[in-house]
Amino acid sequence: MIGIMRHGKTDWNIVHKIQGRTDIPLNEEGINSAREARDNVLACNFDICYVSPLIRARQTAQIVTEGSGIECVVDDRLKELGFGDYEGMEGVYGKPDHPLYKFFFDTEHYEATGGAESIECLMKRVESFCDDVLNELMEEGKNVLIVAHGALNAALITFLMKNPIKDFWAYGQSNCSIFKYYPEDMQRTMTDNTATYIRKKEA
Repeated sequence: MIGIMRHGKTDWNIVHKIQGRTDIPLNEEGINSAREARDNVLACNFDICYVSPLIRARQTAQIVTEGSGIECVVDDRLKELGFGDYEGMEGVYGKPDHPLYKFFFDTEHYEATGGAESIECLMKRVESFCDDVLNELMEEGKNVLIVAHGALNAALITFLMKNPIKDFWAYGQSNCSIFKYYPEDMQRTMTDNTATYIRKKEA
């Protein structure tokens, strides 16, 4: 089983700032949410954890695996999509004329500008990680936890499920939620600390 977890909340999440590669730590709510998620994570009996190098993901991984003996391996390919000049901007989701708006609401027609990373580059990073790391672990039947970011996780889920880019955000994740992917029977679930559900992103 592959568990794909989004990091805990940051101050920038609260005010809807574009984070991307900007290295923002967890806030108190994010730390507490990760602590609350620990039992759910440990119940999955993960063999290993791969984590983004950005601090919000590394903090989350450290908290949810604390005391478990699970090795956390940092992989640079799991860092968030780079948004270039637009990182730190607020209110993008409510501005249809903003260059990033299509990324969130019409992803297949998004074109990267302002030094942002393209969808193609993001998907190539995900494919590289799967080819070099994840495929072998899946073949061995290992339970793997991946702790990363909203867009990175969406790309990974899209790749694993062979979904079209138009469905990039079909399984949008809240902070500290886990998408569980079972290669053997293509089951997919998303869990938080209290429920198991499939959550569709609403435009």
